[in-house]
Amino acid sequence: MTPRTKLALCAAVLACTAGSVVGGGTPWAGPDAAVAAVPVRDAAPVVVTESQLREVDAIELGAESLVLRAGDDTVVRASMRDSALTVGLLDRLLGTPSRTQTAEGDGGACFPAGTTYTWRGAVRVAALATTARIGNAVEIRVLRDAVRSRWGSTVELSGPDGVRVGDDIRRAIADAPRSERVSYGSDDTQAWQLLLQQGWERTDRGRRAAHAHTGTNGVSALTDETTVTVLGSPMPVHAQRSC
Repeated sequence: MTPRTKLALCAAVLACTAGSVVGGGTPWAGPDAAVAAVPVRDAAPVVVTESQLREVDAIELGAESLVLRAGDDTVVRASMRDSALTVGLLDRLLGTPSRTQTAEGDGGACFPAGTTYTWRGAVRVAALATTARIGNAVEIRVLRDAVRSRWGSTVELSGPDGVRVGDDIRRAIADAPRSERVSYGSDDTQAWQLLLQQGWERTDRGRRAAHAHTGTNGVSALTDETTVTVLGSPMPVHAQRSC
């Protein structure tokens, strides 16, 4: 990948994640950041036992939830409106994460306050201090195709339809309508963002998002050439401004 394409991909990630006004924003905190995210929890309690978590062998990132599975069975579906549940489940399943904190504006004017948790360089969750207008309390990025659980077992990581980091999705890119893909390539290189599953059309109060400039939100794949490097949600395509 050329430096120009790397820069374009980085810009794509920031543009897709820094939209704190409408879609939330992934905080990237420096060592001096000091404001922790306020957990946001759904009203109904979710109980998952340790024995159930031991059976988890796959995590799927959807447009609005993180799904933990054991074989063909769903163990738990964690809403992205619930930061405490999402972070708590991953902490219990994957062990203690690295953690950084950021105050509003740290790292850029568009960056919200929050806490970012990273498990073994494979799963990154930004818990927002304030729920975004579209309703998400976390932003999630999947950076590898698998991760070890705290008990040493392999947990596969994927997005919708089984798409994983490292997959070649050139056919999906070619077949997707222009409204669901964005090219960041230049010269003889390619880099894409492909919307895999739409979500977040309505706010948590059931009202349709008011601003057309936010693009189409959901879970997306970022690629180097046509190979998936990142899966993320919320991550809008064709947003007309970054914050």
